[in-house]
Amino acid sequence: MSHHSPGYSLTIRLRYPDRPGLLGRITSVIGEADGLIGAIDVVDSREGKITRDFAVSATTVNHGKAIVERLKSSQDWEVVNVSDRVFLMHLGGKLEISPRAPLKTRDDLSMAYTPGVARICQAIAEDPESAFSLTVKRNMVAVVSDGSAILGLGNLGPKAAMPVMEGKAILFKEFGGVDAFPICLDTQDTEKIIETVRYIAPGFGGINLEDISAPRCVEIEERLEAELEIPVFHDDQHGTAIVVLAALTNALRFTQQKMKDIRVVINGAGAAGVAITKLLAAVGVEDMIVCDRSGAIHRQRGQLNDLKVWLAENTNRQQQSGPLSEIISGADVFIGVSSRDVLSVQDVQRMNRDPIVFALANPDPEIQPHLVQGLVRIMATGRSDYPNQINNVLCFPGLFRGLLDVRAREVNLDMKVAAAQAIANAIPENDLMADYIIPSVFDRRVAASVAEAVSRVAIETGSARRGQVPGLAALSTAAASSV
Repeated sequence: MSHHSPGYSLTIRLRYPDRPGLLGRITSVIGEADGLIGAIDVVDSREGKITRDFAVSATTVNHGKAIVERLKSSQDWEVVNVSDRVFLMHLGGKLEISPRAPLKTRDDLSMAYTPGVARICQAIAEDPESAFSLTVKRNMVAVVSDGSAILGLGNLGPKAAMPVMEGKAILFKEFGGVDAFPICLDTQDTEKIIETVRYIAPGFGGINLEDISAPRCVEIEERLEAELEIPVFHDDQHGTAIVVLAALTNALRFTQQKMKDIRVVINGAGAAGVAITKLLAAVGVEDMIVCDRSGAIHRQRGQLNDLKVWLAENTNRQQQSGPLSEIISGADVFIGVSSRDVLSVQDVQRMNRDPIVFALANPDPEIQPHLVQGLVRIMATGRSDYPNQINNVLCFPGLFRGLLDVRAREVNLDMKVAAAQAIANAIPENDLMADYIIPSVFDRRVAASVAEAVSRVAIETGSARRGQVPGLAALSTAAASSV
């Protein structure tokens, strides 16, 4: 079953005689073509003809084209224009830079630039830490990618990565009040990426790595963490892991199970799969098996990369081998960070009673939710058109808000666990339901809660350069007022 999505939405402009019945016929044609009509707006009415814009959601690009062709087949109206609403949103990019200081008088210019700015430069030279309070560094994150692993699209390069990085930047600002700038590098050489980020780091309070392929992304993050004095966070790894932990925490609260008692099968042994495994192990999950395309990962398997060597040594305590369809037998939880349709209905039937299934592959999950309705106790995906969307936006805006507010040097394990707990606790235990184990991405309280938790733990673990600052308090107040 396909779902209509604004991601495949069109604005179709039609002109037709202004007579009774035609509007109804048009909407019927769109409906018969399985188009979902949103807004209908009058553009013009003259000379006995009316022009209207129809916002129509489709299920795929080709479905949208088919709807348009059905409309064009009629002689009773004219298809004037068809616009892809997604492309319209991206015209000119999704970001701009606006000044925070006024520049309207000669005095303003003298203070913002020469000669006044020289005093600020000298102050920072004498006290480098003051760059956090006197420049954009205090609230600025670099969103860095080489375009080698874009969403589910693969290696499309740095230019094609820009729309995703721009999107990430506006999510930072909208949900966390964090200024972020997309930086897409025209190299996929690990050493050059590390060197470049090291050189640009003075202008930023944090580094968010994005859409860099595994296993290079792990080495890049680890080495930058060791070399820089600002937090470095690869969201595809740890953001995913944090939100998965939050969702699993609430799922187990709902099913009244404990971390130490469950058997978990994770499909996908890339950076996200490894990060999820490590975080779940840190909170007490003892029985985990990770599968890749060749089946279960165990010590006797040859040709394992460094990530999979760690998995072989730290999971699969009974050293089972075999494909996912065999390994899944008796599992309580399935977590997929792999590819579409790798999990079958028969596989789910082999799991323990009332299983928990997180099918997180995007845009198409490991199994379509409607296929296992009635077979699973809890179902989650990475998509916004199903319940229980496991979305990293629940994590990274609040996480970086908290890091920046206390000028943290790193993102440590305790902060990741605290962030997951804050996300989970956004839903009171009495309000949990099978289709409501994770808060909405539009719940403004989440970012504030995550920020508070991360700031507190940064201070407790000695990672913070200072205590809380007004940015966090303002975010918390804004979140409270939006509820």
